Amino acid sequence: MRKIIYYVASSLDGFISGLNDDISGFVGTGNGVDQYLADLARFDTVIMGRNTYEFGYKYGMEPGQPAYPHMKHYIFSDTLELQNPHPQVQVKKLDLSEIDQLQREAGTDIYLCGGGQLAGWLLDHQKISTVKVKLNPLILGEGVTLFGDSTSSYKLELVDSSIYEAGLQLMTFNIIY
Repeated sequence: MRKIIYYVASSLDGFISGLNDDISGFVGTGNGVDQYLADLARFDTVIMGRNTYEFGYKYGMEPGQPAYPHMKHYIFSDTLELQNPHPQVQVKKLDLSEIDQLQREAGTDIYLCGGGQLAGWLLDHQKISTVKVKLNPLILGEGVTLFGDSTSSYKLELVDSSIYEAGLQLMTFNIIY
């Protein structure tokens, strides 16, 4: 069964973006970012919510196109409608049976891209196996939280940690359910 890996940038105070989806303070270059991009190359499937998918529009992505050309995309939304989506992009209803089906399919582990709300929902249903946090040296004060509105409480096991220039840290945790 494929694992869901939540690989996400965060501020020290637990925000994956600031107000109005502001990510301008996050470290954008260097060895830590290079490591992140190399890690993403190992995934063949990405899941995300509507807000995360539409966030790509701010950076020139067209509706219906894949954010990561080498990955199959599953956008979980009950409201998103795409006209003529790329064959690699599918919109799915937020349903545990859809998640279970993806986990049973052959392929690499599944990259959970951004989206505090989807991450919180998956955490509440014990679907995330690993959290890889790109911890950025900044405090945002408000914005989108790592796990949305989830109030679930779990212990984590630190399995790897690296420090990069500009104060960026990459930490990998297994969630103990």
